[in-house]
This record gives sequence, C-alpha cells and structure tokens, in this order.
Amino acid sequence: MGTTTTSGGSVSATNPVGQGGGTGVSGEDEVVDLCRDLIRIDTSNFGGGDARGERAAAEYVAEKLAEVGVESKIIESERGRASLVARIEGEDPSRPALLIHGHTDVVPADASDWTYDPFAGEIADGCLWGRGAVDMKDMDAMTLAVIRDRMRSGRRPPRDVVLAFLADEEAGGVFGARHLVDHHREHFDGVTEAIGEVGGFSFTVNDDLRLYLIETAQKGMHWMRLEVEGTAGHGSMVNRDNAITELSEAVARLGRHRFPVRATKTVRSFLDELGDALGTELDPEDMEETLAKLGGIARIIGATLQNTAAPTQLNAGYKVNVIPGKATAHVDGRFLPGHEEEFLADLDRVLGPRVRRISEHSDRALETTFDGALVDAMQSALKAEDRAARAVPYMLSGGTDAKHFDDLDIRCFGFAPLKLPPELDFAGMFHGVDERVPLDGLKFGVRVLDRFLDQC
Repeated sequence: MGTTTTSGGSVSATNPVGQGGGTGVSGEDEVVDLCRDLIRIDTSNFGGGDARGERAAAEYVAEKLAEVGVESKIIESERGRASLVARIEGEDPSRPALLIHGHTDVVPADASDWTYDPFAGEIADGCLWGRGAVDMKDMDAMTLAVIRDRMRSGRRPPRDVVLAFLADEEAGGVFGARHLVDHHREHFDGVTEAIGEVGGFSFTVNDDLRLYLIETAQKGMHWMRLEVEGTAGHGSMVNRDNAITELSEAVARLGRHRFPVRATKTVRSFLDELGDALGTELDPEDMEETLAKLGGIARIIGATLQNTAAPTQLNAGYKVNVIPGKATAHVDGRFLPGHEEEFLADLDRVLGPRVRRISEHSDRALETTFDGALVDAMQSALKAEDRAARAVPYMLSGGTDAKHFDDLDIRCFGFAPLKLPPELDFAGMFHGVDERVPLDGLKFGVRVLDRFLDQC
C-alpha cells in the first residue's frame, strides 16, 4: 500500500489562513523561480517502474506549502514513487470540492540534443527552458504560486480545493494517480470537478481573437504488443515461414492504414467554433487545408479526427545467420470516445490472423460537455486577462491522469492557462527537444488561475 508522510503545519477553520500580513511577494513574482526549481529536480520516468526524483519533487512541494501553513501528505506507492495531496478549506465547505492535479514526473531527455541543459532551468529569449517546462511543471508551479499567494494574503477559495502533485503520469499513472484512487480515495471525498494539464492554451487567429482550447475529451489508449511465431532456422536456407517477414508486413499495413474520420461531439463543437473564427464552414472529411492554417496545434487536432495506431518498437532475432522463431512489435493505439470496439475490430482486420495482439496497458476515452459554472469561471477568468480570448472545447489526442479520477465520478477538464506567442510550436514542446515556456505565459497563467479560483 506504500507509505505516508505528513509535512507542514495545519490549516483549519480556527487557524487563520497563511502566516499573517504577507511578504509583499506575489504569485507572479515567484512563479518562474518555482518552475525553475522543479525543472532542476530530475524526475525522468523511464517506464517499467524505473523513475527518479519523484520523492525529491514531492518534498519540495511539501516545503513550499508548509511555508504558508498548508498541511500536506506524501504518499509512496513504492519506495521513491511519491505523490503529494493537500486540502485547502474553502469559505463554504458544504459545497463540492475542486481538484487541481498535476504530475511531477517527466519523460527522459538527452542533453546532447538540446540547446540548453534540459535540467538546468535556463532562461533565454523570454522563455524558461527545460524538460517539463510545458509538461507539466509549468502548471505545477502556477498552482503553487497561486496557492502560496492566496494563503499569504488570507484569501480562501469559495469551496474546498484539493491539490494533487502526482508521480508516474508519463508511464500511465500506475504508481501515482491510480494508486491514490485505489488505496487513498479518502483524500478526494466530496470532489466533483477537476482541472489538470493540456488545456487553456491560446491559438491566435488574429490580433482581435485568440481561441483558448479547453480540454473536455481525451482519446482512449491501447498500448499493445504484437507477436508472430514462425519457423526458426539457418539464415542461408529458404524459409517461407519467417516471423520477421510476416510481422513486418503486418506492421507496415497498420502504419499506413487510414482509419475512418469520426467527428465526435467535442470535435464537432471545436470545428464549429474554429469555422466561425475563420469565417468558413469546416468539413471534418476535408481538413487538410484547414489543418495547414493551424500551425503546431494541427498535430493535436488532426489526431482527434480518427482512431490512430502508431508502431513504435520492433524486436526480433539475436544473430545475423539465424532466422528467429518469434518477432515482436509495440504499437501505441488511441481511440475516440465511443469507438473502442470499432478500433479493435479494425486492428485485427488490418493485422491479419497470424498476428497475436496482447494488451499491455489500456485506458478509457473521456468526454464531458462544455457547460456549467466551472466552464463559465474559466471563460470569465481568461476574458478578464485577455480581451481577445474565446474559450472553446477540444479533444486531447493523448491522455492524462484525468482517466483515473474519472473512476471517482469526477468531471475533468484540461485547464492550464497559457497565453502563447503565435510563432511558438506549442504542440512540439510536449516530449520534444528544447521544451520551453514563455515567462509572460507563466505569469498570465497565475493571474488567470487566481481569478478562476475566486469564481469556481
């Protein structure tokens, strides 16, 4: 079940919020330094249970919360695989609570590929550079900055806010959010709504209009292993039952296969909003020209129009003159909400009867509606900080820890607000080389989140 550590002082109805009259330091003042500190903690997650730094990151967050009087708990699913949870009491504890969640782990980075050391937190060209700058230590830092500012100034949110800084999101969340939901769900008692990563970022249409994409849906996931067994033998012999040949042909068919376009409710809403902004009606069956206008986010949007299956690994053989008896491949499959059965049937048809498909990790697809008081609060907070803002729903082509919290009947949104320069390839920052976030974007996010908490 793991271990639990309590850190910091307590906050209760009889103990005033924060430490008194404040320090004169605002959330905007410290958000960059908080994000730099987090980037400098190497929390690379290599998958398969191999990760580093998550305990150090959780302890850092605990320390920053304790400085303003917030009690937190560090929970380990296994040694070093640490997540942190805390609850801030709101003005009306009888109302349902809001969850703000973020993960502290990052995908690995090879420093030789980067302009700046990915774990140095360098500042250059108006940006903070480093692994996790957008995925998602920026949101972790913005959340910390806002909470610290509010606690110092004695400003409670309207309702309880639960904070969760999570391990292992980059490998499916088994050692992080999944562990908390399965074994420590009491920390989420009363929570009905949540905000997390990959939403609330801007796409500039023109000087008078910026769309802010709020994530209301996520594709489902099937990570799978493909296997073909054949006849082993000497490489000099003719072999009509070569496992590598059979698997390679099947993987090539799958890699080139175009799944049918399916415009889900969320995607249709996004296309309607985008069409209105561009002054044209958009046809999901004919999107090439439109996607070409969307710059970096085209990769995210394009992948939400259909199911996808990307071959990512191949493995077979151990010696050049030996035909192996088995060949394997790995595929990252993603399916649209409501289309899982169609996706699996298409996979099996394309792969053929010789290929054995083994599921290694799967998660459901999610979709909620773009309405309600929480959405109104997002729209209002964005508009107050950017008069050109228009919030629109969209579907994430990947997945987040929201999939685990959905098991607790928590309605989840992606809302990590950033105002971005039009030329920045934001989608390319995720898991990419030279990941970076604009400093002004971080400060904008702090202001928006602070307003959002006032209205949530």
